[in-house]
Amino acid sequence: MNNHGSSKPSSMKLKHTINPILLYFIQFIISLYTILTYIPYYFLSESRQEKSNRTKAKPVNSKPDSAYRSVNSLDGLASVLYPGCDTLDKVFMHAKNKFKDKRLLGTREILNEEDEVQPNGKVFKKVILGSYNWLSYEDVFVRAFNFGNGLQMLGQKPKTNIAIFCETRAEWMVAAQACFMYNFQLVTLYATLGGPAIVHGLNETEVTNIITSKELLQTKLKDIVSLVPRLRHIITVDGKPPTWSEFPKGVIVHTMAAVRALGAKASMENKPLSKPAPSDIAVIMYTSGSTGIPKGVMISHSNIIAGITGMAERIPELGEKDVYIGYLPLAHVLELSAELVCLSHGCRIGYSSPQTLADQSSKIKKGSKGDTSMLKPTLMAAVPEIMDRIYKNVMNKVNEMSSFQHNLFILAYNYKMEQISKGHSTPLCDSFIFRKVRGLLGGNIRLLLCGGAPLSATTQRFMNICFCCPVGQGYGLTESCGAGTITEVWDYNTGRVGAPLVCCEIKLKNWEEGGYFNTDKPHPRGEILIGGQNVTMGYYKNEAKTKADFFEDENGQRWLCTGDIGEFDPDGCLKIIDRKKDLVKLQAGEYVSLGKVEAALKNLPLIDNICAYANSYHSYVIGFVVPNQKELTELARRKGLHGTWEELCNSCEMENEVLKVLSEAAISASLEKFEIPVKIRLSPEPWTPETGLVTDAFKLKRKELKTHYQADIERMYGRK
Repeated sequence: MNNHGSSKPSSMKLKHTINPILLYFIQFIISLYTILTYIPYYFLSESRQEKSNRTKAKPVNSKPDSAYRSVNSLDGLASVLYPGCDTLDKVFMHAKNKFKDKRLLGTREILNEEDEVQPNGKVFKKVILGSYNWLSYEDVFVRAFNFGNGLQMLGQKPKTNIAIFCETRAEWMVAAQACFMYNFQLVTLYATLGGPAIVHGLNETEVTNIITSKELLQTKLKDIVSLVPRLRHIITVDGKPPTWSEFPKGVIVHTMAAVRALGAKASMENKPLSKPAPSDIAVIMYTSGSTGIPKGVMISHSNIIAGITGMAERIPELGEKDVYIGYLPLAHVLELSAELVCLSHGCRIGYSSPQTLADQSSKIKKGSKGDTSMLKPTLMAAVPEIMDRIYKNVMNKVNEMSSFQHNLFILAYNYKMEQISKGHSTPLCDSFIFRKVRGLLGGNIRLLLCGGAPLSATTQRFMNICFCCPVGQGYGLTESCGAGTITEVWDYNTGRVGAPLVCCEIKLKNWEEGGYFNTDKPHPRGEILIGGQNVTMGYYKNEAKTKADFFEDENGQRWLCTGDIGEFDPDGCLKIIDRKKDLVKLQAGEYVSLGKVEAALKNLPLIDNICAYANSYHSYVIGFVVPNQKELTELARRKGLHGTWEELCNSCEMENEVLKVLSEAAISASLEKFEIPVKIRLSPEPWTPETGLVTDAFKLKRKELKTHYQADIERMYGRK
């Protein structure tokens, strides 16, 4: 994990190839420009550096195990966005009354779909998309109200479970708002979960109704419906699918439009039967399960409201001018929270998908526009995997530029990095050099929020520089409603996740086995415990796991034991330095943090993904590596090795060449000798959520990776 502090600018600078005399002249011009622009800047504004240096959180008492709180919530933790709005239906009603005819949810019209045959014979589906069509706050309210009423007519009762298994889209949010209004407990499942995990979630929650899409019904649900005996109604959000004779008797398929129409016609008193209470369950969110089968986290109305209250406070001037692009899974707490923050503040939410996000995305036909170009969002959430991909793609394009363009980009990049480290802005560089890169995400992004996993310092600094906006690193878990910490927009330090949000407090608990203590100098260290109203109710039908991970203190406040190891900087910002489950004791007694090893090596151009592995029966670390196809092929050419992609990945010579590159990078990153992988396996197949080897947030599923590569583990550890 992020075991680095705030990396020095010099260690992240790019290398150029400019004639030394010309370089002196350029540096003289840059110095002159810096002085001229700095003078008015110095007198007219408080620098970002001064804001960044402020204390952001403090311990509430002088004891080593004291909780840290944001300086904005020292006297009491925040728990509600608006007075009197203590349930999610009231929050939406407040927003609907305030922003009535303003646009809320947007979806692009599909103009054309066509199959495109690739040179290798594979067929890719490409789409041409039109403008965004918008639903207003009033439209969404009416649709949600009628849909909820329709579900009541189908027999859905308050405080009973209903599942949603659907891609991120406007209908998902409409269905969720309907459930919040009518006090139905919404069970969320990732669209990428495998059959057994879906069956487990649906049967454990005993749902009779499920909301899904035509495609997921045909590709995932059709084969498992017979394994979910309680299922009675399937509601498709996007029209009627073909009827199948193999559907079990008693299961009826409806469209969302038909259920809405049923609700609109029903002669009810135009109000839900049962209003939710703050302590009622709003969502049972099944985690994507980086360890074992997914667990259902019970999240109350008050939990979610506290979480989004804390998040909203970290986004300055959030309001009607903002446009958010929604493309991450809504079944993930990061996306659901981000969209509810936007909905409650009058922002527009335009829907997208990873395959249609940018002009270069895989499903966008060449020459037509991706979603960011059409929507021009101001706010965007991302997981590190997506930011790492953007970083590598841009740097590959920079390396293909002419010598002049390449050196100009590098000079501007390094100059801006220095200015950022001093807390200054660079308007000329932003306008002339980085405008094109910024345009990849629409050109208007003012804040990128990153969560789900640690973000490397190199990628964070790259996003700051090239997209000309702050990157808010956040830390939270499903069990804390995604809320824990978020960095402040003027804090451009890397390797930290910010101070506690105003809705919660954080303390560090000693972990003797790992050697982390809250009395450590110069910084207190220990297992991160999160306390506050955003801490959830526990795991559905899993009392033992709930007791292991949650507790209540003497004041009745709930706390979550995260299993992550953190340390507090003097200004009250948290750094994630390890994870209990990632720490492995080698045969000779040394402790290795697998996350630390991966973080040190993951950003190499040659590496698309890496999983370090070790166990206590052996004295060295090994690794599984997904190499970058372009970089590996080029390395093979330089070394005189030939073959297909699979043959290169299965080649011992190629493994050794990649290992040399990894070892050099590991030494540069100051890894200890025992932390450096000694043997590796190159994987020709990428790890995607569909393979089951990573979660939807692209976090490694270590147990599944170990099973998948068991034969290779035995080979690398010498058991034939």
